[in-house]
Amino acid sequence: MPSSPPADLLAELEAMIGGEHVLTGAEAIAPYCEDWRGRRHGIARAVARPASVDEVAKIVDWSRRHRVPLVPQGGNTGLVYGGIPDDSGQAVVVQLGRMNRVRALDTADAVAIVEAGVILQTLQQRAAEAGLFFPVSLAAEGSCQIGGTIATNAGGTAVLRYGNMRDQVLGLEVVLPDGQIWNGLRTLRKDNTGYDLKHLFIGSEGTLGIVTAAALKLHAAPRSRATALASVRDFAAAVRLFQLAREHAADVLSGCECFTEACRALVETHAPHVAQPALRGGVYVLLQLDAASPEIPLDAILEGILAAGFDQDIVEDGVIAQSLAQAEQLWGLRENITEAQKRAGPSFSHDVSTPISAIPDFVERCLAALQALEPGLRPVVFGHIGDGNLHFNILAPAGLDPSRRHILQEQVETALYDLVAAYRGSISAEHGLGEMKRDLIEHYRPSLDSELMRAVKRQFDPSNLMNPGKAVRLL
Repeated sequence: MPSSPPADLLAELEAMIGGEHVLTGAEAIAPYCEDWRGRRHGIARAVARPASVDEVAKIVDWSRRHRVPLVPQGGNTGLVYGGIPDDSGQAVVVQLGRMNRVRALDTADAVAIVEAGVILQTLQQRAAEAGLFFPVSLAAEGSCQIGGTIATNAGGTAVLRYGNMRDQVLGLEVVLPDGQIWNGLRTLRKDNTGYDLKHLFIGSEGTLGIVTAAALKLHAAPRSRATALASVRDFAAAVRLFQLAREHAADVLSGCECFTEACRALVETHAPHVAQPALRGGVYVLLQLDAASPEIPLDAILEGILAAGFDQDIVEDGVIAQSLAQAEQLWGLRENITEAQKRAGPSFSHDVSTPISAIPDFVERCLAALQALEPGLRPVVFGHIGDGNLHFNILAPAGLDPSRRHILQEQVETALYDLVAAYRGSISAEHGLGEMKRDLIEHYRPSLDSELMRAVKRQFDPSNLMNPGKAVRLL
């Protein structure tokens, strides 16, 4: 059937979900067409804000009938342009923030059933009120939405102990590209009845369907916590300290983060509200222990880790938080790096992973490669050393000509990603592929991987209307 004129298309959409929930006009839709760092600007036909799974299904069916591309969007906190429309002006952004109900929270089963638009921090708070704990934690938790964290398989600072978002998902509710609602909101820990279909949608970045709700695992709430910050010489010492922590703390080790002196200095300059510790070093390691029982001597365990680090000439200095406020100050150093880097000027960002044992050599070789490319580059290296994920970011030289910046960015990217490949790592550890890294995987992953991804995409979305151009390119 032929498509209606654009005005009629939007009128039909407004009739489905209410005119006030279909945004048009450049000013109204601008916030939904730009990534949070202001680097990517797309153009959309409209922004639709459904309030229920039935309304999402109607939008998807409308999209199918009129061949209008859809771009699902959560809190728009992504870093690879996965939730931003392209420049064609044809797509409709489906913003899921109105779908923000916690449908159920079962303390016996330790499960929460939440809609896609629930803010991550809201789920954390609701779980805490019920005496439970939702472990996924990241810098954007005050604004990112559950649907987006599922679509990107978000990681964060607790992956070491609890795993990625994928590991928290028991079941999903998804609107498929043909408008059908797949009700996979199962809450079973064991269900071995064929393909585990939910995993196709986790990390698919909205290219196979729109996640509208999820059944998520909750965990025993920590009753005690201990936090320490240690300074070490380099990344080799940081890895050795992590190994010590793992040996001493075992399953109460919930976080092991690292950042360089350059990161600390950036926070000091551009986030002066963050308290600075007295210790100084080349690299800092932030350790957190959590236990469900207050009887476990977490401070003593941390003291043992640091003492062993001093004895083995790994740790140069260290401090253990004596209160929750002090612990938050130590975490403030780590959590404000991204914002401080943004304020410091243009940068090249890379979210990579390697085997943990390879991190010291990888970092050393990367720094040498950057120095050879452009001595004025300023590396900003931090991340989750306990799971092998580093954010290897580079501030551009001050006053660099914009035309040279683009060329240099490509050179830096090639140098770093070639080294990632040499260590059998990943060019996207936790941020996804989106538009930014979509084509890079053609070079850095086996061709069969891409062929299989395209086959899955064609099977689910043969018309290529679900977030087209993200994660995988259809040839």
